[in-house]
Amino acid sequence: MQPLKCALKTSQTLRQSPLSSVIRQILRTYRTTSHLNAKVYPELEKQQDDRLQRDFSSRLASGPTFQHFLRNASVPQEKSDSSAAVEDPPPYLTPEALLGKGRKVYLETYGCQMNVNDTEIAWAILQKSGYLRTNSLHEADVILLVTCSIREKAEQAIWNRLKRLKSVKARRLRSQVPLRIGILGCMAERLREEILHREKLVDIVAGPDAYRDLPRLLSLADSGQRSANVLLSLEETYADIMPVQTSSNATSAFVSIMRGCDNMCSYCIVPFTRGRERSRPIASILEEVKKLSQQGLKEVTLLGQNVNSYRDNSEIQFNNAMPTHLSRGFSENYKTKKGGLRFADLLDQVSRVDPEMRIRFTSPHPKDFPDEVLQLIQERNNICKQIHLPAQSGSSRVLELMRRGYTREAYLDLIHHIRESVSGVSLSSDFIAGFCGETEDDHLQTLSLLQEVRYNVGFLFAYSMRQKTRAYHRLQDDVPEEVKQRRLAELVVAFREGATEANMAMVGHTQLILVEGPSKRSTTELCGRNDGNIRVIFPDIEMGDGIDCRGLIRAQPGDYVLVKITSSNSQSLKGVALCRTSLQEYSAHR
Repeated sequence: MQPLKCALKTSQTLRQSPLSSVIRQILRTYRTTSHLNAKVYPELEKQQDDRLQRDFSSRLASGPTFQHFLRNASVPQEKSDSSAAVEDPPPYLTPEALLGKGRKVYLETYGCQMNVNDTEIAWAILQKSGYLRTNSLHEADVILLVTCSIREKAEQAIWNRLKRLKSVKARRLRSQVPLRIGILGCMAERLREEILHREKLVDIVAGPDAYRDLPRLLSLADSGQRSANVLLSLEETYADIMPVQTSSNATSAFVSIMRGCDNMCSYCIVPFTRGRERSRPIASILEEVKKLSQQGLKEVTLLGQNVNSYRDNSEIQFNNAMPTHLSRGFSENYKTKKGGLRFADLLDQVSRVDPEMRIRFTSPHPKDFPDEVLQLIQERNNICKQIHLPAQSGSSRVLELMRRGYTREAYLDLIHHIRESVSGVSLSSDFIAGFCGETEDDHLQTLSLLQEVRYNVGFLFAYSMRQKTRAYHRLQDDVPEEVKQRRLAELVVAFREGATEANMAMVGHTQLILVEGPSKRSTTELCGRNDGNIRVIFPDIEMGDGIDCRGLIRAQPGDYVLVKITSSNSQSLKGVALCRTSLQEYSAHR
């Protein structure tokens, strides 16, 4: 009760003080004056209201528009136009504020081939805004990490990298422009709030559909604001942006043809980090492939999360009612789509751009391999006879839990059909060890699938549960970590045994190799890849120029070389170079 008595006593003292009298007199005078002003000067009050209204209208007109907040919901791109006018900047940022002004950008890429392509798109946007590229971390004014979120290990690599970047930012001289650090890609989309709150050194966060916004985000960072844009789009394909190759001596390039995925496999985070499927107009893809051909590149890989479900509906004439043909025995998790130019149409047109340019594609879903795609692969000499068929498991029960849309039997039928349709085809696959509810019997079925198919290339991982996925909400991650690792090790052994046998079958045969450059292990050897995407090592010596040996030359990156295979293991082939040739000459000779 003591505090209450003190408060009452203080209140009485104030009421009795001379200061209190003065305050009461001021209040009475204010009320009287306000009353008189309202009576005597009504027109003055009206003028004041009008002026306030005009000020508000003026500020409203100069602020951001409704269209600004819908900037990611862009109009569907009907035609590619690389010369399209640059979008006007938001009215509260001047055009000059969006410029890089020669600041140097350092880009680091983690994860899949899509992230490599995203890096090239992000760099194309920043280069156009006046930024410069550097390969030195310590020269950089802006450090951008293009991230992956497919497994916990991939995310942990980024957290560890950010810890190391703290010291880089701390050592920044005050005389230099402030160092900005940004997180781009799938991890940005999934963990935007945690990134900004946990790592205070991160200035910007941009999801896979927000790269056009990078100049604005960096401009806001310059004003001291930490900002993020992780809005997913139903239309964004970056069709009008020509990716800038990050390697000046590259012989191959990735070309994105679609983004997102609708399959909703229960283990997969991709639909939640990259959004729904949308395909890039075929005209813009062909334009990019033509430019890469003109630059002298000899191989392109068509990219997409579900690349062979490509469907271009950008032109009215494409919107026919043709049904979708799936692989026999396969089903979809979503409503069947109709119409549009399909993957076979795209593959046909891309392969006609340059007969000396190899065409690959990844990553497909086994359900989207109708006969017309397989026939095209067999017929065209420049479409590589290599197909990636992610199985994920050899157990029909686990495949159902994964929502893959097929059984073990349907998958094996497809394997046999592909090998009958495409002679000499090389196969690769993905497998997950220790998925939710996987029993020892399920694991043994996966082992037997590996042994039966004998893949040339494999990508095998222990299961890592991701938030937001169906498995996270509906299933239990009930396989102990030590069991996952043991099963993974057994899968790796089975894969290597099968790959060793598959690669040994090539010994004594001649392979056409696209030279990539010197071998990493020896400067006296060259390295390249065959049609099946298997690495081939051979001595860097003089060889005949052409099959009919028109002279002696030394092979250079980008050359096609005939190599006779002399030895093999589960990972690579070794051989002796016979001569330099071309795709067309080799095909005609064969």
